[in-house]
Amino acid sequence: MNGIAARADGNVRHAIDAALIMAIGMGFGRFAFTAIYPHMVEEGLLSLHGGSLAASANYAGYLLGALLAVRARAHNAHRLCLWSMIGTGLCLALPSILSSTWTIVGVRGVAGVFSAFSMVAASVWLLEHRGQVHRAPLLYAGVGVGIAASAELLVLGTHAGLHSKGLWLLLCAASLIIGVVAMPGLMASTSTTPAPLTTRTSGGQKTVRPWSLVAIYGLAGLGYIVTATYLPLLVRSTLPNIDAAHVWAVFGLGAAPSCFLWHSIHARLGTRSALLTNLIIQAAGVVLPTVAPSATGYLLSALLVGGTFMGTVTIAMPAAQSVARQVRGNLMAIMTVIYGVGQIVGPIAANALYAQSHGFSSSLVAAAAALVVAAAMSALIL
Repeated sequence: MNGIAARADGNVRHAIDAALIMAIGMGFGRFAFTAIYPHMVEEGLLSLHGGSLAASANYAGYLLGALLAVRARAHNAHRLCLWSMIGTGLCLALPSILSSTWTIVGVRGVAGVFSAFSMVAASVWLLEHRGQVHRAPLLYAGVGVGIAASAELLVLGTHAGLHSKGLWLLLCAASLIIGVVAMPGLMASTSTTPAPLTTRTSGGQKTVRPWSLVAIYGLAGLGYIVTATYLPLLVRSTLPNIDAAHVWAVFGLGAAPSCFLWHSIHARLGTRSALLTNLIIQAAGVVLPTVAPSATGYLLSALLVGGTFMGTVTIAMPAAQSVARQVRGNLMAIMTVIYGVGQIVGPIAANALYAQSHGFSSSLVAAAAALVVAAAMSALIL
């Protein structure tokens, strides 16, 4: 009995370590820029166009990182996890000494590479190497925890009088501390025998079509990213008395517990129905600021989109893992690649639409439409 309890404790520790990797690479390295971006615009370090370039560079880097990670294998995924944490820490530190738009854009591109490494490597390490598919909600909840923690750190730093350069250093220091906590578990797991991989289907559903799932996932990446990139800037421009970082923290706080909710819905309804429900709710959250441009509308949008976008990942990644042997190559990395493509297209399209309308309403409507199309595909061809 003691041996079983020890193995169970170890399994939970592995999942927590993987979640911490996600918190660093995604929550801090990727999404903290969304909350610090308005400060950089206010200080004259970035323009709206420069910020869009930085966002697009980050998503392009994410795509490149996913392509590089396609060859990642379960037995050495822990090394890629370590590189993702170290690289992310450096990319959080560098903006504190940079002032040129193009150098900031370049660093954000490199940060995207390490974010993709964290997503692929942590997923492969936990779901395949450790055989803990059932821990997927805890793994992906790390992204929401990282978003919320980094946003509130930025609020504290702002109240302490830090400018954006100091805020970047604060994020770097926090990410290093989290990395120190996660590193021993990663290294210790290499000397233990991986748990056998078990594949469980959901809601009586035997399988999904891999390439349909990939296409839906790409549209989901395009759909959520406009809100994930511009919501704090939108809040800051229309409601200057509200700290936009708090709204972004709501986004992260919605994401963390939602992974467990959507995992349960997936298990009960199956991949098709779970994705359909998830994407329709997400579309409603994306379009909400256009119909309710108020503090309540923005907060509800943050909660709905934050409460569904990682749910999409929690549903889609284990579904991909269950059919991975039907596809040559690393299907989870391929999924990350197509998600990255969607995230590149989103800000570019949003910037073009903003140039025409001088507002974000048309961008949000277009993003919501992409999610509706993905929901329809989930119902009809998945």
